[in-house]
Amino acid sequence: MANLLRKPRGPYGKVHDITPASAGWRYVGFGLYHLRAGDRATEETGDNEVILVMVEGKAHITGAGQDWGVLGDRMDVFEKTPPHCLYLPNGTDWQAVAETDCVVAVCSAPGTGGHPARRIGPGGITLTERGKGVNARYINNIAMEAEDVADSLLVTEVFTPNGHWSSYPSHRHDEDDFPRITYLEETYYHRLNPSNGFGIQRVYTDDGDLDEAMAVSDGDVVIVPRGHHPCGAPYGFEMYYLNVMAGPLRKWRFVAAPEVEWIMERDA
Repeated sequence: MANLLRKPRGPYGKVHDITPASAGWRYVGFGLYHLRAGDRATEETGDNEVILVMVEGKAHITGAGQDWGVLGDRMDVFEKTPPHCLYLPNGTDWQAVAETDCVVAVCSAPGTGGHPARRIGPGGITLTERGKGVNARYINNIAMEAEDVADSLLVTEVFTPNGHWSSYPSHRHDEDDFPRITYLEETYYHRLNPSNGFGIQRVYTDDGDLDEAMAVSDGDVVIVPRGHHPCGAPYGFEMYYLNVMAGPLRKWRFVAAPEVEWIMERDA
């Protein structure tokens, strides 16, 4: 069985630390801090660019030689308000001091120094609907292709209502063949409401070489090295996930699974 489901390693501190080496790939890193008021987190970006996402709570952040003040105003991720985020290029450092209990995501990928440090959101991020029927979900685009804010990183939030599917119709982005498809590694940081619920995510390839179905709990991370990767929220439980993608080209092009091509064409 592939080690695609990553559980938090504790209640506080750096509860996720997924690196390219630990994931067995080349581009995406994902870290997550649970900080109590007064706690501090400090990191250097090294060869990576970083987008800090204030998932919940408030923190005073300095980075890349600047004081960015207190970021964050969403105390519960399921408020669905736009997040406060910060882009930091490679070769810099940052520090977050928690003003309240908070959750800070650290999204990373190789940087080339092509973009300056800057705040992202909450202005300019609008919750938008995608999909139809029980495939409808709601997106906060933080740093997708249309936003020229990063060298490699693509980052977005998705809210999936109870009983709905998401990252569906099933699709993959695991070949470097632009414009037909791009190679993008991806992580999913999941949250559930109520938090004692579960969601389902399947990661599978057309040839069946990889086929894993996982029950995800609140706070879990799923890594997607290749293949299709739909997920579902059972009746009674909302699902949130924070996506991080990166590869050799900062473009998102995907191919549908053969069995669902007709759905994608019908709903286009």
